[in-house]
Amino acid sequence: MVEGIKPLPYSTIQVPALHCTDVASPAACRIVSPGETDHQHLRFNPLRGSWILVSAHRMKRPWQGQIERPPEENVPRHEPTNPLCPGSRRANGEVNPKYESTFMFDNDYPALQPDAPDPGPGDHPLFQAKAAKGVCKVMCFHPWSDITLPLMQLSEIKTVIDRWAELIEELGPKYPWVQIFENKGAMMGCSNPHPHCQVWASSFLPNEPDLADGHQRAHWKTHGEVMLVEYARQEAVRKERVVVENEHWLVVVPYWASWPFQTMLLPRRHVLRLSDLTAQEREALASIMKMLLTKYDNLFEVSFPYSMGWHGAPTGPYLQEDMSHWQLHAHYYPPLLRSASVRKFMVGYEMLALEQRDLTPEQAAERLRNLPEVHYKDKAKGRTAEGQGE
Repeated sequence: MVEGIKPLPYSTIQVPALHCTDVASPAACRIVSPGETDHQHLRFNPLRGSWILVSAHRMKRPWQGQIERPPEENVPRHEPTNPLCPGSRRANGEVNPKYESTFMFDNDYPALQPDAPDPGPGDHPLFQAKAAKGVCKVMCFHPWSDITLPLMQLSEIKTVIDRWAELIEELGPKYPWVQIFENKGAMMGCSNPHPHCQVWASSFLPNEPDLADGHQRAHWKTHGEVMLVEYARQEAVRKERVVVENEHWLVVVPYWASWPFQTMLLPRRHVLRLSDLTAQEREALASIMKMLLTKYDNLFEVSFPYSMGWHGAPTGPYLQEDMSHWQLHAHYYPPLLRSASVRKFMVGYEMLALEQRDLTPEQAAERLRNLPEVHYKDKAKGRTAEGQGE
């Protein structure tokens, strides 16, 4: 918490005027907060209860650093030595089936194991430990190594979503938290280009979801509303941070985003977990994921690196509690800033004091919003957005 600064109560918040550049187009009407795009200021992240520094004026400085596009990765469609490919042998000696859709297996090097021993009580308040048990799985999205989610067919992305929902139902009754996440690209520490995600189910509620649970619960008690349902409603009206939207989903660059092109994916209705989504919502989710990830790739015409993950209401014993304060959402954290080779580093001031950004969330959203929905690779092949990946 920044000393002497507290979030404003709703009663004191003044909604800025709506300025329209084209009265015939509602999409051109965007709420702009005076001063927020010109001067340094702090923004509050209600999910974490923390602040970030936005140094908007720094974007006026000329960029003299070299901008270059890295060469396209020459990833073979199938590599027999790749442990994620169909028919390949993994580190534990098991041979993958010749799968044609998604494929799930237990991580050969798990960070969490179901039978780990209890470390026992600590002997001092400053030296505390507790048991940590769980399971770690790897899920391959597709049998091909040279494809990523934005280049997959909508039906294939929908299959991935269905499998995610099944994992919540399978692991949720036993574990309080099931974290689905994807690290895409070597820049995010992903050593294998084959399209895949990981699933870690734990016997404890990790730090980030614990913070999100506490702040959403407090907001519910104080304001009588679901924080992220109201947030999505506000962003849908204000428009300036919306990247893409459809009937069931909304993608925004959060008002409090710390990474340059960070986004949040939100349902329009109140939904607790992935397993609660209807068939129509899952189809719409596949569509909006494809649109967002296509725009990401088109930004610098490169396979855009990111870490992403889903946050939904906790499971395990929490399934017996009222978790109505929760709203399902996904976070995307891409590191790139000015080009395919220039990234944002969270170091120095960010590590020791406060997260900081130059490019405002509104500027980032506008750049993403204005990008085409046809992938640059498909455009080169003459495909349309509708035929993309089909």
